[in-house]
Amino acid sequence: MVKYNVLVGCTGSVASLKIPLLIEELAKSTDIEIDVKLISTEHALHFFDKSSVKEGVLTDVDEWNDWQKRGDPVLHIELRRWADLMLIAPLDANTLAKISNGICDNLLTCVVRAWDLSRPLLFAPAMNTYMWNHPLTSKQINILKEEFQYIEIPCIEKTLICGDTGKGAMAEVSTIVSVVIERLKEIKKETKQDNT
Repeated sequence: MVKYNVLVGCTGSVASLKIPLLIEELAKSTDIEIDVKLISTEHALHFFDKSSVKEGVLTDVDEWNDWQKRGDPVLHIELRRWADLMLIAPLDANTLAKISNGICDNLLTCVVRAWDLSRPLLFAPAMNTYMWNHPLTSKQINILKEEFQYIEIPCIEKTLICGDTGKGAMAEVSTIVSVVIERLKEIKKETKQDNT
């Protein structure tokens, strides 16, 4: 069975609490074999324990520690080469703004800026309802979808941890995993067609 490489990025939304479960569910998929690597922003680490992710967690420190001299591998480029698909879940308002404006100031945003646009990049927004309803949010989401051809896994409506009720909660883990698996199946099908 072919194994597919999924690079997961998580950002500073409280929805990062669900990262250990998301990684576990992706790794144990029976529909398609998946190898997972996780990149976390520093702020996302506030919401989960790195030791709870057996696959390990890559951060900005790894980028700078690995590169010592000219000719050494550049981590954000190596990760882009490795991944068949990238998923950013949760994508907070701050990182959404960075990506839509081309800012690449950490490991995660550097991978996104160097991303091969022929490969799928999925994102699951998560933020406070009032942040979600801000006029900039829809403009930035549209840049990702229309200009970059990234695939949105829409947020859902519920009462958020902060107490506000409305849209902005990250999609359920089961939904995110289903979308990733379906996209990987499409890649598998396209690969078979290219090889015939």
